[in-house]
Amino acid sequence: MTARLEEKFSSSYDNGSAEQQPVQSNEYNLAAEHDQLERGLKSRHIQFLALGGAIGTGLFIGSGAILHDTGPAPLFMAYITMMIVVWCVMNVLAEMVTYLPMRGITVPYFVGRFLDPSLAFAAGWNYWYAYAMLVGAEATAAGIIIEYWKPPAGIWLWILIVLIVTLGLNIIAVSVFGEAEFWFASIKLITIMGLIILGICVAAGVRQDGPRGFRYWNDPGAFAEYNASGATGHFLGYWHAVVAAGFAFITSPELIAIAAGETVAPRRNIPKAARRFIYRLAFFYGVTSLVIGFMVPYNDPRLLGGSDASASPFVIGIKNLGITVLDHIINAAVLTSAWSAGNSFLYSGSRVLYSMSLVGNAPKFLSRTNKQGVPWVAVLVTWAPGLLAFLNVSNTGAQVFNWFVNISTISGYIAWIVVLITYIRFRKAMIFNRMLDALPYKTILQPYASWFFLCFLIVLTITNGFQIFINGNWDYRNFIAAYITLPIFLCLYLGHKIYFRTRWAIPIHEIDVITGKEEMDRLEQMDEERVPSNVFQRIWYWLA
Repeated sequence: MTARLEEKFSSSYDNGSAEQQPVQSNEYNLAAEHDQLERGLKSRHIQFLALGGAIGTGLFIGSGAILHDTGPAPLFMAYITMMIVVWCVMNVLAEMVTYLPMRGITVPYFVGRFLDPSLAFAAGWNYWYAYAMLVGAEATAAGIIIEYWKPPAGIWLWILIVLIVTLGLNIIAVSVFGEAEFWFASIKLITIMGLIILGICVAAGVRQDGPRGFRYWNDPGAFAEYNASGATGHFLGYWHAVVAAGFAFITSPELIAIAAGETVAPRRNIPKAARRFIYRLAFFYGVTSLVIGFMVPYNDPRLLGGSDASASPFVIGIKNLGITVLDHIINAAVLTSAWSAGNSFLYSGSRVLYSMSLVGNAPKFLSRTNKQGVPWVAVLVTWAPGLLAFLNVSNTGAQVFNWFVNISTISGYIAWIVVLITYIRFRKAMIFNRMLDALPYKTILQPYASWFFLCFLIVLTITNGFQIFINGNWDYRNFIAAYITLPIFLCLYLGHKIYFRTRWAIPIHEIDVITGKEEMDRLEQMDEERVPSNVFQRIWYWLA
């Protein structure tokens, strides 16, 4: 299949002359050939889908582990650092997806079209692997949260309920999934805003003997020394926090890209969602990570990584304040957050698998859809690895959660590296064909930002498990969780390249930047943007 693609590209471009027409290929024309998926997601659905996928257990549960290991200052700085990385990844994805928002597209589709079919094969399975692991991570987190109430039934029952409901919401029509995710995410946002207000009140001294402010930054301190003393320990703490904070953001920019093929008026709604996503993310993660440091000291044993780990740092902080009932309400909201994030990841993983089956990188039966346009086989196959969450039965929830975190985080970093390389090639091809001005959505600081963060992510990926190699920290299970994805990805990539004998990369003059553009231009012309007539409609349209 790959050989046929390259022959088609070569024959479409005579002698590689820059004066020839841009390359076109029906093989990549998903707009004309594959229309099973339905455009049932509205703007408010995709905005809350992306935000809901990003605001999950990484913030509500994982932040507790970072705080415990490194202190409040590295926690805050790490989230700010990762938000800037996500800003760049979101921008480049939005540029490519807004240009070609065809049904069935995912990030691996663009990798195969603009960079290299073998890398697309490896990237596709890496994405699917990451999403499948994240479904299990969210179910595991749900188990940790439920343990706070010490229920009489075994934890396996609650994990099973979470997984079954998640499957049910994904197997029905995509509009049902989108609506459920909208309300799930709404609960998250209301909860976070309430917690931010509470944190500010705590800092101001409400219910306390005077303002608390940065009290915990002074005692026990802003930094916890991490595997070393002094400034070295502080820097290692920051770097560990950056690595760990990635879990909260992993694959969240891709959620908008994956949903583009099922979105109404994609060239209007995708840029809108991308712009608002990063601002909202900056507010919710930046302010919330700061507030956590006001409410809980990093040496509290109940934090994840401590001796208990049965609740989020927010719930622990509320309990420390002596506010009754509220801790149970917040814990219930955090539980819906885990449910929502797992819901988003199952959706995304199934669409990646579906898209790969369309281009021959996965078995054809995975592209089967039901009457509502849902790729139900891909949904089931992506859901199945989530059953690994039942490891909670024989291990502690914190340990299983950390395994999932390490595995999915490194997969996400690899995915972002591939995204940035793909965008750099896409941009070069657009410049070569003198079509850069044809992009309906362009972002600032490109391609320089892509090159900078590409180097940053490569270093982050290589050093993500650095603490394992410090004296006394060696643990083969943690080593496997931190680095197992690297050889798997390389084996997929090199195996495909050797078997199909593909070139290292598609030459710039052979990259197809035309196929599907005409159909998407027509779709854009059919879009009639709603014009609000009063202030209430303006508020609603901003959300919708």
